[in-house]
Amino acid sequence: MVRIKHRYLLVNILYPEPPKSKEPRHQSSNVPDLVQIRRPTSDHLSPSLLAKAIRDQILLMYGDYGSGITSTGLLVKYLSPATSTAIVRCSRANYQIVWAALTFMTHLPRLPDQDKLQPCVMQVVRVSGTIRKAEEEVIRRARAAILKAKREDQEADPYGLDAILGPANERTSSKRHGKDVDPPIGIEDEDEGEDDDEDSDDVDEDG
Repeated sequence: MVRIKHRYLLVNILYPEPPKSKEPRHQSSNVPDLVQIRRPTSDHLSPSLLAKAIRDQILLMYGDYGSGITSTGLLVKYLSPATSTAIVRCSRANYQIVWAALTFMTHLPRLPDQDKLQPCVMQVVRVSGTIRKAEEEVIRRARAAILKAKREDQEADPYGLDAILGPANERTSSKRHGKDVDPPIGIEDEDEGEDDDEDSDDVDEDG
């Protein structure tokens, strides 16, 4: 029996246009740019709607041929509206077609809570041979984004996010002096476990 090989594309949904807000301009400008670009997605966006939007884009770019060869196995395995992150599964032989379609997507499907199409950018940041590797990358990048947003916020307002999460220097100092520090939740030790796909080729795109 032949096992079908898949690839898992880790996708960030970015919003280049600032959100519409009733707050004064000076208040909305205090939000770090990183937070505005990576703001949450509407809860009405479901994995099935996102998968349909990807299929429609493939049909637009590659016609019936591209739609046919990518229809088998194309599935949105994970979608987090809170972090605007998705993991898309597709066949290994045709993952570049799905990648190209995601890159050329310029908006999300129209949702019930929106009066028009919302512009967005689909950023593929990693291609993995297993979903476990993609999930680990989701956690790593989420932590990095939080730290970067904290640094930007601290430069503008020293009493911003640190007032909620606590100063980073105090947590680092406690760890160095041997105090009890809770381990990060959901982070697996890199030395534990083995990849369940020997021929998996991980591609990391930071652009």
